[in-house]
Amino acid sequence: MRSMTRYVDEDLHGAEFRECDLTGARLIGVVMQDAVIDGLITNLVVNGVEVTEYVEAELDRRHPVRVLIRSEDPADLREASRQLHAGWAATIERIRRTPGIERRSVNDEWSAVQTMRHLVFVHDSWFRRCCLGSTELFTPMGIGTTVEPYRGAHRLDLSLDPALDEIVSVRDAQTAELEAWLDEVTVEQLAARAPVPTTMSGRRTPGAARCGSASARCSTRPSSTTASASATST
Repeated sequence: MRSMTRYVDEDLHGAEFRECDLTGARLIGVVMQDAVIDGLITNLVVNGVEVTEYVEAELDRRHPVRVLIRSEDPADLREASRQLHAGWAATIERIRRTPGIERRSVNDEWSAVQTMRHLVFVHDSWFRRCCLGSTELFTPMGIGTTVEPYRGAHRLDLSLDPALDEIVSVRDAQTAELEAWLDEVTVEQLAARAPVPTTMSGRRTPGAARCGSASARCSTRPSSTTASASATST
């Protein structure tokens, strides 16, 4: 077991924790003003109050499509896909009005093109591989996480620098593939365990999920908000 790192009477003013696992962290007697927390957060207790449900409810209010994405009804998932595709189309249109902005990074987050390339990877990984059981190599332009362990095995090529139109073309084809599947999928198929193929080492991919939850990941990732920020920032 890894020993706990303990900070006592330390000045961490302005500190940034990026891509860190803070599970079980305890902040006791701290001063925290103007702080920002962004990530996968559950069971967060602030001054004795569990606030996760409030945050999730507020996010659902701001972005109703989140509720559709969690649904087990194929009709809801089809509508969610339609709304997400329309939202991306509007974002891409804003990007095109300011050439070059698609490669701008905001607050050290991914640029719009990097975010879209990540969604290329997400589709290949969570839909084609997990839902369809495909063993085909991934689309080379896709970008996985920084700790993604099988980049070479799946033919991802970080040296590529595709143009916006090329990425949009790939994403449109992927969206069409997902929507065609949603047009035919049944409630029973959504509830079935995803037919994840074995990895290059012969082991099954960890974290196999239901087909419904896996397909929902194809258009929604935390960094997907970066594209809108990049497109609208000046």
